[in-house]
Amino acid sequence: MNRLTGHDGQPALAILGPPATRLLQELDHTFTTWARAAGAQPLTPPPLYPVTDLEKFDVYTNFPHLAWTAAPLDLTGEPRKPAGGRFTPDALADARYGLPHATCYGAYLYYEGTTVPDDTLVTLVNRCFRSEDHYDGLRRLASFQMREIVAIGTHEHTQQVLHHFTDRILAFAAALGLDLGKAPASDPFFQNDGARALLQKLNPVKHEFQYGDLAIASVNTHRNFFGERCDITLTTGEHAYTSCTAFGLERWIAVLTDHFHGDLDQAAETVRTARKEPA
Repeated sequence: MNRLTGHDGQPALAILGPPATRLLQELDHTFTTWARAAGAQPLTPPPLYPVTDLEKFDVYTNFPHLAWTAAPLDLTGEPRKPAGGRFTPDALADARYGLPHATCYGAYLYYEGTTVPDDTLVTLVNRCFRSEDHYDGLRRLASFQMREIVAIGTHEHTQQVLHHFTDRILAFAAALGLDLGKAPASDPFFQNDGARALLQKLNPVKHEFQYGDLAIASVNTHRNFFGERCDITLTTGEHAYTSCTAFGLERWIAVLTDHFHGDLDQAAETVRTARKEPA
């Protein structure tokens, strides 16, 4: 059993029980194993960033509806306590940190201002935060874990990585008995860049793997957007291209809970078996 909590009775946050935690660990081990087999190096990102870092990626322009910020209490006056389950704005100091809604930001900030090999590949997992208009158990949470495999380098490298992991996702889903659909998804990353926005309409930059109406993984190409914003260059002097493969871990648990009729131990065993099958 999992426990859902949140303010005003909203099921926005989840405390995973032992069976769900074991299943999450098996899933993350699977995706991490894929990444390392492909040569990915591990990174460990923080759960929040200066808003100046996130602003580089147009987070507060393109995704204001998802954004969470973090602020310390204002201690210049009397100590404050929450009233009615909340702190009011006058009780808070400036919000100088932001909570990321995607894991991959840590990879681009790690390599900021550096020159990287043409075939750089890293993997990282982080807590992501999204302010949603509604929540729905493990299917849609305010805070969840996302494992990502991030390619940085030439355009060819970033696309080869996406093709490789697309095949792995579909083969893994088939081994689990899941019928996943792959569909293009809208992504407003480039709405402020006319050339990129036009190209996005002609060639979608994001595809989601869906179980019913729920996306549980995605493959994303960003062209050289993050390379430019973080001044990540190749040995040629060209700004690096990037792409990422993302897995929403709690969403995988939601899908497998349904698929295995609540038997999460059987789901975990099936994940272990599927992981051992040849790619």
